Amino acid sequence: MAERFGTEAFYGAIGRAFVAMCAIVPVLFGVELLDRAVPADLEVLGGIWPHHLAGLDGILFAPFLHDDFAHLYGNSVVLIPLGTFALAAGVGRFVGVTAVVMLVSGLGVWFTGDRDAIVIGASGVIFGYLGYLLARGLFEHSWWNIAVAVLIGLLYGWQLIGLLPSDERVSWQGHLFGFAGGLVAAVLFRRRRTYPPDEPEPTREESTVDDPALELPTQS
Repeated sequence: MAERFGTEAFYGAIGRAFVAMCAIVPVLFGVELLDRAVPADLEVLGGIWPHHLAGLDGILFAPFLHDDFAHLYGNSVVLIPLGTFALAAGVGRFVGVTAVVMLVSGLGVWFTGDRDAIVIGASGVIFGYLGYLLARGLFEHSWWNIAVAVLIGLLYGWQLIGLLPSDERVSWQGHLFGFAGGLVAAVLFRRRRTYPPDEPEPTREESTVDDPALELPTQS
């Protein structure tokens, strides 16, 4: 997180991110209402259809579609806090992380999922944020990020069971590849260490030693 912990800017970033995530959830509910109102089946049209070229567009649209309101509510409860911490680090970074997670999760489902099932839901993105937050604290060597990672792990670690095959109606591939996408995003968008003007930047040899970073049913 760019702002120093405990400052007014820090709490402002958290507050703005929370409000933004709370505003996103009604949009998802609006999509579900639209799906029920129009004659076309948006879940089939916009879901990921594994191994079929026609289902590739689901990589973009599937996270916005849900099987029913119970499915959407369950995802929203977890999406808000995870998205808040991810968004608080900056809008540009958040958009990049979300794009990487959607791409990795969607392609993973498309290549490995059941070719006879349509995969929908924001679960892949949720697991992506979880993986991103857990890895970010380690990669950036920030005690605040590590504390957030531990908190998220304690609150939502039970969801990690979704990474493994269980209920046939649940796309464990989406969860697993979403989590992997979060790890990839944490590497791609990690903050580089900056040095004060009066402190010389270490040489390449010193950095190598001191910086560890250098070493047709639907599924939801």
